[in-house]
Amino acid sequence: MAGKKTRRKQGRRTPPGPVIRFGTDGWRGVIARDFTLDNVTRVARGLARYLVEFEDIRRGVVVAYDTRFGADRFARRTAEVITSVGAEVRLARAPTPTPALSYAVRSLGAAAGIMLTASHNPAEWLGIKLKASYGGSASPRAVAEVERLLSEEPRLPRLCPDPRRIEVVDLKPPYLSRLAELVDFAGIVRAGLRLAIDPLHGSAAGYLSTLAAEHGIAATEVRGRRDPLFGGTQPEPIEANLEPLREAVRRERCDLGLASDGDADRAAAVDAAGNFVDPHKIFSLVFRHLVERRGLKGGVAKTFSVSKMIDRMAEGYRVPLYETPIGFKHIAELMLERDLVAGGEESGGIGIRPHLPERDGLLVSLLLAEIVATEGKALAACVAELQEKFGPLHYRRVDLKLDPGQKQRALKQIAGDALRKLGQWTVVGREDLDGTKLYLLNAGWVLVRASGTEPVLRIYAEAPSVEMAARVVASVEQLVRSA
Repeated sequence: MAGKKTRRKQGRRTPPGPVIRFGTDGWRGVIARDFTLDNVTRVARGLARYLVEFEDIRRGVVVAYDTRFGADRFARRTAEVITSVGAEVRLARAPTPTPALSYAVRSLGAAAGIMLTASHNPAEWLGIKLKASYGGSASPRAVAEVERLLSEEPRLPRLCPDPRRIEVVDLKPPYLSRLAELVDFAGIVRAGLRLAIDPLHGSAAGYLSTLAAEHGIAATEVRGRRDPLFGGTQPEPIEANLEPLREAVRRERCDLGLASDGDADRAAAVDAAGNFVDPHKIFSLVFRHLVERRGLKGGVAKTFSVSKMIDRMAEGYRVPLYETPIGFKHIAELMLERDLVAGGEESGGIGIRPHLPERDGLLVSLLLAEIVATEGKALAACVAELQEKFGPLHYRRVDLKLDPGQKQRALKQIAGDALRKLGQWTVVGREDLDGTKLYLLNAGWVLVRASGTEPVLRIYAEAPSVEMAARVVASVEQLVRSA
C-alpha cells in the first residue's frame, strides 16, 4: 500500500556473556586499553571461524583500514589471522574509505570484507566492521553468529599465518571508476560548480579531489593530510566540526562544501553561505532527485531516528516506507530483500540503488553536486523548496555523557507510562522500536536512546521550528540530569 509503514523489530540473539560485543556497526574500543593486539587477534579468530562455518573462504577476503593510529598494523594482523584458515586476503595498500572496501568485496566476488575503523569516534578509538559478500553491512543474524563464536572457547588450531596468501592491492582506482559511472559529471561541469571538500583527515582524502581534477571541476580540499589525531577534532561531520570547510567555501566562493566522516561512509554539507545542511535534508534531497529526476521506482527505508520528512515524501510519491532499528545493517538487509530506491540513517549514512546496500558518503556528496547542477539553483534554495513542500521540519540532536547509573535511570523514567507531560507539552503517543520516542502535542517528537557505538545518551528531536526543537531537547536534558 502506498505510503504504508512496515516496522522491523530488532530481533538480535544475544550470546551468553560475551566479552566483546558488536554494536550497531561493529566492535569498537579505545586503543591500547580495549583495542589491543590480543583482542584484535581474538576478534579476527572469531571472524575466521564465522567465515569457515558460514561462507566460502575460497572466494577470499578483503581487508582495509582508515587513518587511525596503528590501523595499518592491526589490519595486517587481521589479514594474517584470516590466512590461517586457508583464505586468500587482499590487503589495502593505503587508508581506504569503507564504501571502497565494500565495492571491492562485491566486484571481486569475495566472501567478506573486514574494515579497521572507528568511523566518527574520537581519535583514541579504533574498531572492526564486517562486510558481507553483497558489499554491505553484515546482517544482524551474521553479527549474532560472530558474537556467539567470540563467546565460546577458540576451536581453531594454533595460528599458522601464511604471508604468501596476502596480496597488497590498491582499492582506489576501481572504486573511483564506479563513482564516475554513477554521477553526471558532465552536468556538474556544464553548471560550472566550484566545490570545497573536507575529508576531516580521514580515509577519503584525495578521493573526490582526484575525480574533480579528472573531470575538470574546480575544487579545493581542506584537512586532506593524514592525521591520526584528526587535527584535535572528532572526525564526525556535524555542524560544530566544519568551520574549516565553511571558511574554504567562503574564501574560494564555492557553490557548496562536502564533508565525510573518518571512513567516508557518511556525508554532510554546507551551502554557499557556509550554512550547515543536516543529514535529514541531504537524504530528502537525494531521495527526491532519484525519484523525480532519475525516475527510479521503489520504496524507501529509514532508521527510527530519521526525519518525518521521509514519511511525508513516501506518502506523496505513493511508495512503501520501511522503518528499522538504528544501525545501517538493518537498512542493508532491507535493501537486499525489498525493491528500494534508497535507505538512510540520521547520522548521514545513505545507501543508493543501484550502487551498493551500503552507506557511501562520497557518492552522496557527488549526487548533491549533481542535484545543484540539475536544478540550476543554489543548495539553500533546494532545501527551501523541500521545507515548503514537505515541511516545515527542523531537527536537533544532543549527546550526553552520563554515568551508567544515571543513564539507566533516565532511560527507565522516559520509557515509563507515568510520563504524561514533557515540559509544557502533552505526550500523545510513544513508540519503542529502538529507544523511546515520545510524540508531543503540536511539538513533533523526541527520541531518547543509548548509543550503540559510544558511551553516551542521545536525544533526538524534530519540531516545526528550530526554536521549538531546541526547547524540546532542553526539556528532556533537564529531565535526564535530574534522574
